[in-house]
Order: sequence, then structure tokens, then C-alpha cells
Amino acid sequence: MFIKIQNLSKIYNKYLAVNKINFQIEKNKTIGLLGPNGCGKTTTIGMILGLVTPSHGEILIDNKNINSFSRDKILNRFNFASPYVELPKKLTVKQNLEIYGRLYGIENLDKTIDEISNDLDIKSFFERKTGELSSGQKNRVSLAKSLINRPEILLLDEPTASLDPDIGDFIRSYIQDYKSKNEVTILLASHNMNEVERLCDSIIMMKKGNIIDKGTCKDLIQKHGRTNLEETFLKIVRSKDEF
Repeated sequence: MFIKIQNLSKIYNKYLAVNKINFQIEKNKTIGLLGPNGCGKTTTIGMILGLVTPSHGEILIDNKNINSFSRDKILNRFNFASPYVELPKKLTVKQNLEIYGRLYGIENLDKTIDEISNDLDIKSFFERKTGELSSGQKNRVSLAKSLINRPEILLLDEPTASLDPDIGDFIRSYIQDYKSKNEVTILLASHNMNEVERLCDSIIMMKKGNIIDKGTCKDLIQKHGRTNLEETFLKIVRSKDEF
């Protein structure tokens, strides 16, 4: 699926959270969405998912306004994972995956759950309540949920936040492997610059609700005269320029 964002804005009680942003995500590409806390990343993801109503602008899917699709039809082609959005805590891991699988109308659900669970190594705590899991375990379950419908568009909001290096590397490797085997368009919001360099085809930099730069990691590093993406990020977010 091809996504195009046109003049997208969101205003909360006179606070401008996202200001007339424009970008596109080509089919089967991974785009990084970067910026400091409060810059509008999560709001942008919420608008693409249909959880937040834009104040202005359009979201186009394959050149059709997202509002022209029935909600069920479009959501069946999307999914989302974030450590900040918890699954029902009192349900077991298996129950969570079964419920979300039914919501998406997945055929051969048991087989799908079995395959994803083996890939993400979560079967050993299948019968535990989700609220009792460690951060790394919860993140893997959230990612499993996000892949239950084999989405064409996958939105990831800091998928490895608070994880130890081993589990973080496992998640990144899994995303890379999944992407290589499936046609999926990914929008990744992250504060981990090594993760972004590893996973993303190009990146979008946001600050105070505005897109202030975009391009490949290599191009932006060279443009801003730095040696790596983290130095480039710090230069941009610490700039005194106003927008």
C-alpha cells in the first residue's frame, strides 16, 4: 500500500500538535519518524490509524482518501504496536492473540498464532496473564498481535523502548526478517538512532509539529556535517530555529 499525507494538521484546544505536514511512504518501504518528545509523532500515527481526527488535511491510501474506505476494510490492512499501549492485562497471552485474531476475522487462526508465537518465542508464557509479563515479553506479544492479520501497513511506535540490548536486537532482527519475506509498508517512530539506521530506507525529522527535514540517513548526516545519525538528531533538535 502507498500512503500519502497532505497538509495534515491537528489542533488540541488551540495547541498546534501537527502543522500541515506532507510526506509519503512508498509500498514495501520503511520510513523512520523522528523527533523529540511532544513533536507530533504519536499524534501523526494516531491520525493515520483513524484514532485521532485530523483538524485539516488528507490521508491517502493508494491515492484514495482514507475516509472513502469502510472502517473495517481499511483497518484489516493496518496494524500497530507500541509498548505504551498495553493489551488487556487480565487476559493470558493466548487469550489476547485469540481475541484480536477473531476481531480481524483470521482464517486458520490457531495455525497463524502458532507460527507467530514460535517465531517470536512467546509460547513459554502463553498461559500467563499479560499484565504479569516483563517489558521484553510484553513487547514481543504486542508485536505478535500487530502481525496477526499480516498487515500491508505496519505502524511501530518505539517497538524496542526500555528493552535490554539482547531483546532489542532480537526484535529488530525479527522485523528485518519479516520485512524481507512479506510485502509490508512500515512507519517506525523511534528514539533509537542505531535502530533507525538499521531498519529504515529513509527518515522524516519532526520538531514542534513540523517536518523540518527528510531524506536517507546517509544524506542527512552529510547535509548536517555530522558523523552519525544521533549527532545529526541532536543538532536538529537543539537548534534555536523556530517554525
